Amino acid sequence: MTTIIGSLIIFCFCPLLGGLPLIDWLNYIFKGQKLSQMGTGNVSVSAAFYHGGTFVGILAVLSEAGKGVLAVLLARYFFPVEPWWELMALIALIIGRYWMGKGAGTTNLFWGIMVHDLGATFLTTLISLSSFTLFRDRVTGRLLALFLLAFILTVRHPHNLTYVVLAWSLSGLMAWIFKQVPDDLSLPESGVKSSSKTMFKFFRGEKSLSSLNDKLDSNKVGNKAANLAYLRSLGYGVPNGWILLPGDDPQIILDYLVPSVENPFVVRSSALGEDTETASAAGQYLTLLNITNQQALSGAILDCIAAYNNPHAVKYRQDKEQDEQGIALLIQKQVRGTFSGVAFSRDPVNPMNNCVIIETLPGDANQIVSGKTTPEQYQVEVYENLENDAIKIRSLEQTESRNVPDFIIEKVAILARYIETIYHGIPQDIEWSYDGETLWILQTRTITNLQPIWTRKIAAEVIPGVISPLTWSINKPLTCGVWGDIFSLVLKDKAKDLNFDETARLHFQQAYFNATLLGQIFQRMGLPPESLEFLTRGSKMTKPSLVSTISNIPGLLRLVKREWTLEDDFSKDYQKSFQPLLKKLADQQIQELSAQELLDNISAILSSLKSATYYSILAPLSLAIRQALLKVSPEQLDNSVTPEIAALRALEKLADETTLFIKADNIDDLFSLLRSSNEGKEIIQKFNLIIEKYGYLSDVATDISVPCWQDDTTMVKNLFTQLIINSNNSKHKVTKNKKTWQVKQVQKRLNLKGKVTEVYSQLLAMLRWNFLAIAEELVNKKILDQPQDIFQLTYSEIDAIVQGKYQQNLSQIQQKVKERKEEFTINKSLKNIPYVLYGNITKIPENSRKSLAKQSGKIQGIGASCGEVEGYIKICHNLQQIAEINNNTILVIPYTDSGWGPLIANAGGIIAEVGGALSHGAIIAREYGIPAVMNINHATEIFQEGQRVKIDGQQGIIELLED
Repeated sequence: MTTIIGSLIIFCFCPLLGGLPLIDWLNYIFKGQKLSQMGTGNVSVSAAFYHGGTFVGILAVLSEAGKGVLAVLLARYFFPVEPWWELMALIALIIGRYWMGKGAGTTNLFWGIMVHDLGATFLTTLISLSSFTLFRDRVTGRLLALFLLAFILTVRHPHNLTYVVLAWSLSGLMAWIFKQVPDDLSLPESGVKSSSKTMFKFFRGEKSLSSLNDKLDSNKVGNKAANLAYLRSLGYGVPNGWILLPGDDPQIILDYLVPSVENPFVVRSSALGEDTETASAAGQYLTLLNITNQQALSGAILDCIAAYNNPHAVKYRQDKEQDEQGIALLIQKQVRGTFSGVAFSRDPVNPMNNCVIIETLPGDANQIVSGKTTPEQYQVEVYENLENDAIKIRSLEQTESRNVPDFIIEKVAILARYIETIYHGIPQDIEWSYDGETLWILQTRTITNLQPIWTRKIAAEVIPGVISPLTWSINKPLTCGVWGDIFSLVLKDKAKDLNFDETARLHFQQAYFNATLLGQIFQRMGLPPESLEFLTRGSKMTKPSLVSTISNIPGLLRLVKREWTLEDDFSKDYQKSFQPLLKKLADQQIQELSAQELLDNISAILSSLKSATYYSILAPLSLAIRQALLKVSPEQLDNSVTPEIAALRALEKLADETTLFIKADNIDDLFSLLRSSNEGKEIIQKFNLIIEKYGYLSDVATDISVPCWQDDTTMVKNLFTQLIINSNNSKHKVTKNKKTWQVKQVQKRLNLKGKVTEVYSQLLAMLRWNFLAIAEELVNKKILDQPQDIFQLTYSEIDAIVQGKYQQNLSQIQQKVKERKEEFTINKSLKNIPYVLYGNITKIPENSRKSLAKQSGKIQGIGASCGEVEGYIKICHNLQQIAEINNNTILVIPYTDSGWGPLIANAGGIIAEVGGALSHGAIIAREYGIPAVMNINHATEIFQEGQRVKIDGQQGIIELLED
């Protein structure tokens, strides 16, 4: 009976004891506030010290220590000779503490273990505190303490297996909880009660002063500082700097650094949310140079902190939907640059231009990003194999004189591409300075308007070539939807903010996958950062870390479950859905169906295609996984079950029969020859049976605009003829391998893949034939000129036309088809389509560039933000002259600085007298999608108020229009 009561107390009472919110009650009693509604919402001892002060904190320690002690003593009372029950009691207590009390249970564990095993507690505490005092990293300190605790307890009870398992389970549980709960020690130091500051600073764990020599977390110090620290750790030239965390007292930096005229400093913002992949925050915050004394340093720090709350910075964060996370500061030694500038590893205005873009001037870099001076601008071709003649430098027409030596331009260009490679192929915007000896990196960040990165390396295999509107309107929802379902199955809540509709897109009417989105998905699944390079450059991908794999075990288990039941699931769907539908469609006389009946067929096919697409993705994936795990080579597998191989084998067999009575030499017209004899007529009948069986096959199964074998037998006849001609030279050889259990397991998945491919291809063929049947009816009604024109309409357009709901008249439909056919022809003729594209900007044909620049009535500047817009000139010399501005306003300004942001964001287009593609105004214009042209001399004088113009932000051309 004692055992039963003790078990009930441990498994029922201890979780309730752990969940008792004593800390929350104490803080409410003495401070009138609930910890669960303050700060991180974490009800912990550290939260009590932070929000309630020393007195409340001490009471919190006593209350939670009492819980731990009581749990252990209760277990000891009921199970005096089985110490593992005491560990079980602590586990139950901590589970209750986490699930009900919103805390980690650190204090419960410490005092409970002290009562349980004082020696183990002493050793763990001594070693952990020594390490923590030395390294000052609380995350590492916690994990080390938990490891030591489990290890020491194991050493002291080596022969008690249950005890050992529970010891490691207790440490593992705590490690997992630490990862889940927010940490009050990460809150700003400025908010801590004064009575708790000393203890808060110690247990917070950061070194007294973090610098760029440390490994920095971007979530704490911002991307700017974290990026520079990372590059410095790799050996690149980055001036050393020191970090002031959000909310921290700047006095520690003021006491440490001694700026002077000989040793000046620069204070830079490193806001949380700045320099991310989607928000550069260019010009929103402050960078203050030439700090030469303590008073100036103190003032610069306060000014930079205050800039975080400037109206234009607040509006920028709101536009980007960023949380108010605070601003860290980076105080660096200032580089005295003889030449400085900025570099884009890819052209932000025309991503089709594969050059590094460099803007530079003698002196420091601030004058370039300020937008108040027009820099020298260069385009540099950097070849992949850096050998002789690896660099080609071109200065742009706007650069009237050259002051920067070629060797500096060359160094900067190569550095830009190296840094891009470091960041896994993501284009970088780099600020640099050369002091006569060293090329220094002052900043690197993602070029936000060159996101996302699109790749057709994989897409070209799935759906190659130029794609018609109808094909894409069918394939995109299927591809994006099914992949989204699979990724959501694995990621669950981690996938909530991902837009799977952006998984794929057409450029030049060719399919591209969103490598940026897929890279994010892969990283959330625990795959390594190289996954983006794997998608865009074909690089090898390393194995994921053990920690990442463990953290994604629930999602992976869900996927494994689907993989395990894949064959049974497909068999059920085949019997219930696929086979009945395919039989029904095959039995129909499609020419006798009405357009509405054909639409009903199409709807049913699309419904089945969603399931078929799911199997067409998972079946090859399952095959690849099993083949890799079981180490089965492709040569050991029998591919004859796949429809394409089965069809070829059937043709080969028929070709062998044909050569028995027809010589392979000098065959001009095989089928005319076959029709001349009875044996030949039998061959033709068998050939037609093969076409009937495999008529759904085509060059591109996923593109329904491509004819199937049944539509055009010419290709198959040519293939059959070649098989006969080559019959003496090539014979199909079957190699019999010993079927091990591994081979049998993989063979099952290969067979499944073959069956899935057959069903998927048949459904797509049926879809094609039903659309073509509708096309015949539309041709009869004079809506389309020829049946193939239907592929130039989308599914929704066809549905609306058939049901009489289409808003456009007959001539408009025909005009739309004509325009799309012309576009299709143009895109089909394009050569050297890139495999990787940056951003959502498409190429302007080279001949258009030259002809536009030479016509009269046009002014050439520097294209800074792509897009075309027409509007009316409004001249604004300064921010005091702000008038009504809207989407029809072409704003003409003398220069652009950070303060112009809100003004620029409301305009339809921007023209500036000075500046380049890397000025603040240009960056803001690109982020808001506003066309902008820079470097138009005397723009505020040569244009007239209300004048109508058209600007092309990619080519840098302004065209004067007749009003």
